[in-house]
Amino acid sequence: MALWIQAQQLQGDALHQMQSLYGQHFPIEVRHYLAQWLEAQLWDAIDLENQQDEFKAKRLLDGLIQELQRKAEHQMGEDGFLLKIKLGHYATQLKSSYDPCPLELVRCVKHILYTEQRLVKEASNASSPGSGPVDGTPQRYQQINQTFEELRVMTQDTENDLRKLQHSQEYFIIQYQESLRIQAQLSSLASIPPAERVQRESGLQSRKSTLEAWLTREANTLQKYRQELAEKHQRTLALLRKQQTVIVDDELIQWKRRQQLAGNGGPSEGGLDILQAWCEKLADMIWQNRQQIRRVEHLTQQLPIPGPTEELLTDLNATVTDIISALVTSTFIIEKQPPQVLKTQTKFSATVRLLVGGKLNVHMNPPQVKATIISEQQAKALLKNENTRNDSSGEILNNNCVMEYHQTTGTLSAHFRTMSLKRIKRSDRRGAESVTEEKFTVLFESQFSVGGNELVFHVKTLSLPVVVIVHGSQDNNATATVLWDNAFSETGRVPFVVPDKVLWPQLCEALNMKYKSEVQSDRGLSEDNLVFLAQKAFSSSSNNTEDYCNMTITWSQFNRESLPGRNFTFWQWFDGVIELMKKHLKSHWNDGAILGFLNKQQAQDMLMSKPNGTFLLRFSDSEIGGITIAWVAENPNKAGERMVWNLMPFTTKDFSIRSLADRISDLNHLLFLYPSQPKEEVFSRTSCIWLFSFPLLSLLISAITNPVHDWNDSMLDTEGEFDLDETMDMARQVEEFLRQPMETQWSGQQS
Repeated sequence: MALWIQAQQLQGDALHQMQSLYGQHFPIEVRHYLAQWLEAQLWDAIDLENQQDEFKAKRLLDGLIQELQRKAEHQMGEDGFLLKIKLGHYATQLKSSYDPCPLELVRCVKHILYTEQRLVKEASNASSPGSGPVDGTPQRYQQINQTFEELRVMTQDTENDLRKLQHSQEYFIIQYQESLRIQAQLSSLASIPPAERVQRESGLQSRKSTLEAWLTREANTLQKYRQELAEKHQRTLALLRKQQTVIVDDELIQWKRRQQLAGNGGPSEGGLDILQAWCEKLADMIWQNRQQIRRVEHLTQQLPIPGPTEELLTDLNATVTDIISALVTSTFIIEKQPPQVLKTQTKFSATVRLLVGGKLNVHMNPPQVKATIISEQQAKALLKNENTRNDSSGEILNNNCVMEYHQTTGTLSAHFRTMSLKRIKRSDRRGAESVTEEKFTVLFESQFSVGGNELVFHVKTLSLPVVVIVHGSQDNNATATVLWDNAFSETGRVPFVVPDKVLWPQLCEALNMKYKSEVQSDRGLSEDNLVFLAQKAFSSSSNNTEDYCNMTITWSQFNRESLPGRNFTFWQWFDGVIELMKKHLKSHWNDGAILGFLNKQQAQDMLMSKPNGTFLLRFSDSEIGGITIAWVAENPNKAGERMVWNLMPFTTKDFSIRSLADRISDLNHLLFLYPSQPKEEVFSRTSCIWLFSFPLLSLLISAITNPVHDWNDSMLDTEGEFDLDETMDMARQVEEFLRQPMETQWSGQQS
């Protein structure tokens, strides 16, 4: 309810914008009387693109109707009687409107609450200048709004001048017609007596001379008015173009860049409501000026007066058409991108939106949008305006969709919900390029007219690059291509050119962004972690961060060439870590239990200064997606000597059977998590095994978990690696046995 209280305190244009949110689709009285209930519901938990969430939306609709009816029943007295009838009517109206499609109610309410929050926030920022975001966003918004106000004043000024010109021209025409009437009267004097003719002729000639002199002066004045008005329109159009550049070439491009980085795990690109509001204002003002210029053209055709105005008007008409065309084509955008790793024979979705569609009434004749997959070369040809009609690189099923207008939000969009890539046609690959490095894009195109078919637009927009795969095993390499492209592509590039090498700190930023997003953690990669990754990527031993600041890493080093002595690339190793962490070890990373990015020597140096039984967890250098436990203990072969032991790595397969916490709890010789934390404080069991029920099982686990002096030499390799392959295989079988229903277990025992 706090939001509604703040919203009622808005003033001026903000108050008008807030009031315009309401109407028959959602009465403001409903917002007022159900404010607390509306603000308490989890509207954002419903995905508007997911039809499976329609049931949740239906429950919210039913709840809204019940709240309205309950509120109506509690109204008392004379005033309450009228309100009771009104609220009951609203309940019936909303049920009738949204029962066929309850998701539209959710869309409507989300739009209302979001807009109110934005207006309240903007009003708060305006009243306290120091409270805005540090990036200066409110200041940019304020400048844009000031320019809009300037444009509004200029457009109103030219409208007033145009009316003045129209009135002057109408009076001029009347006087011109009067001069023609006088001329006709003079011509008719020949038929009357000479004496009378001389007298009347003298008066008519005098009036004619006076009127012709006035007409000459007034014609010059009209020409001057036209010239001044055309020059004012030139200034207005110049400012409109400048404002459009700020909004379309700066703000919208920044939104698209944020959308691209969000594909790498960056912050959400944010909503489009503010951008749409700006684009609609632009469209409205451009259209007003276009109509004014056309009215001036009509006046000029109605009363031709020789001069430079006609040529100037032709230029103005071309300019305003160019501006509106650029706005329309630039605001046909992809609101929800298709997946950038696209598997054939798999359903996917996307949403395209025309930001000025509602303002230009495009929805009156809803256009159809078509989706086509094209290659990188075809995309290049398309941007060069080369003929690529009917060219495609594959077949997409369910690739046509009609744009829908959502009155509650004022958005015109097309939601492709069930597209599927049936087949793909690959091009000839270059050099060492693999199929997972080949980039495609989904082309969305449509055609529609505005202004009663005055202008016809053929609009196109390209998705972010997609990599097509046919098997899940190709996913990690395809993800590498996408990550590199999203991180390092430049605005306005030729499709889909990216640098072959980048500075190491640039890649660090991209890796950190991806890691935090996938692991869903605020704990990103530390400076030490990044030094470890640099050592791995460059086969270096330097521990100094600055040594890597000016080093560059190539695409080949990133995901084409295998690491020295390994059969996998740098990215494949890093991606394996991400998969392991997000599936099984997320909580342990977040609480700092996993150090992870350490090599064997670093682990040894850290543990040797700690008491026996101290252990740490680090990612395996030798196995993708593996994590190993290193601990310090006595050397069973040499009394008085201590050494660091390393278990063979655990992988996703292992943790699918038994958790890390259970495994560590079972290993009695592990006592302290580095540097000195008792393991019980960090790792608690997630399952329980009753050893006394199974003597054989007890014996097996004892063999696995007893201190190091019980192990024979075959369990250790020359580097101190403890080979658990055979014992863990048996352990997995036992664990799988324990997962069976208890009756099955006992029946097996008895038999």
